[in-house]
Amino acid sequence: MGLMDKLRGEIVDIIEWLEDDRSKLAWRFPRYQNEIKNGAQLIVREGQQAVFVYRGQLADRFGPGAYTLTTENMPIMSTIQGWKHGFNSPFRSEVYFINTRPITDLRWGTANPVTVRDPDFKMVQVRANGLCVVRVADPEIFLREVIGTDSSVDSEEIAELLRRVITLAFSDMILQTGLGVIDLQGRQVELSDRLRDFVQERVDDEFGLKIDSITMNISLPEEITQAMTRGVARGVEEGGWVNNLGDLNRYQQAKAADAMTAAANNPGGSGAMGDMMGAGMGLAMAQQMGQMFNQQQPQQPQGQYQQYPQGPAGGPPPPLPGAQLFHVEVNGAAQGPWNMQQVADAVRAGQVTAATLVWSNGMAGWTAAGQVPALASLFNEPPPLPNPVPPLPNQQPPQQQP
Repeated sequence: MGLMDKLRGEIVDIIEWLEDDRSKLAWRFPRYQNEIKNGAQLIVREGQQAVFVYRGQLADRFGPGAYTLTTENMPIMSTIQGWKHGFNSPFRSEVYFINTRPITDLRWGTANPVTVRDPDFKMVQVRANGLCVVRVADPEIFLREVIGTDSSVDSEEIAELLRRVITLAFSDMILQTGLGVIDLQGRQVELSDRLRDFVQERVDDEFGLKIDSITMNISLPEEITQAMTRGVARGVEEGGWVNNLGDLNRYQQAKAADAMTAAANNPGGSGAMGDMMGAGMGLAMAQQMGQMFNQQQPQQPQGQYQQYPQGPAGGPPPPLPGAQLFHVEVNGAAQGPWNMQQVADAVRAGQVTAATLVWSNGMAGWTAAGQVPALASLFNEPPPLPNPVPPLPNQQPPQQQP
């Protein structure tokens, strides 16, 4: 040991941590042979705690403030070393400074997708990511379970640990809620608070950490996101995928139209042909789902008939699944929805004319019935023949018998 090192070790010094790096969670104060003098000054700043460790045993802990190290304010150390009337300088001890300020930039994400059982889409794999705000709540547990003998601990050292904990907690939370993927994405704020509780239970007593908040963004597969963009998700939320085959058919028809437009802009290109094949497969899938829907319909007992709303003329058959329905403006009020047979009966009864406003799912707004292609034929029928029937042109009237 050099003379200068010995002299520095015998000088009454100041123990403090001046590092302002918010990403560093713990730091051990460097001392020559860990020797501290009687009357040394200890300065603990806001957002810090100082913990003394003697031969691997936790001793006194100090919060923010300035202290003169004496027997009076070091009761645990006095007991451990058997100080009765003070202590002789120097004494050996390790001093750890713990950063208790929150770390706000810890990012997390699911390395692998989590499989969710969905009532509409069956099995769906979802991912999640977000930010976590964490801080050290119990320095003693953190020192014992995380720091060990390290001279410093950075936030990156616990980031991987927290990512694994959050990923497992996210999977357990999803299974416990039993929600479908549409509800999961629509209730992300509520589920973020629940995820924070799941994670907090696994890091408080185990690592001495506190989770202040967790933000979460749930990502769905691309094909489901595209379906939601096209409006299919609206039907799913209202009553299930198989009950809205019209929306699915319109989605696949739009895909086919996009593919044909691409083919017109790129004659001879192979990509457009692939799109059209994909659209055809989508339409085939819609037809198969329609057959499944018909097979899953409950059978009515013999002699009993399901009740359906009556149209303006009364007694039409029930609408076919996926048939187009219309809302009709009658005397300033919206009526319906009516199927094609009900609209036709209303036209014959004079209740609906070509100028009557109608609206159906997929239309931009209320439109005159005569301008809707599906209804235009109802207003183009020839007038009834007069009675008696007049002779046709260039035809002689029948001769009277004498």
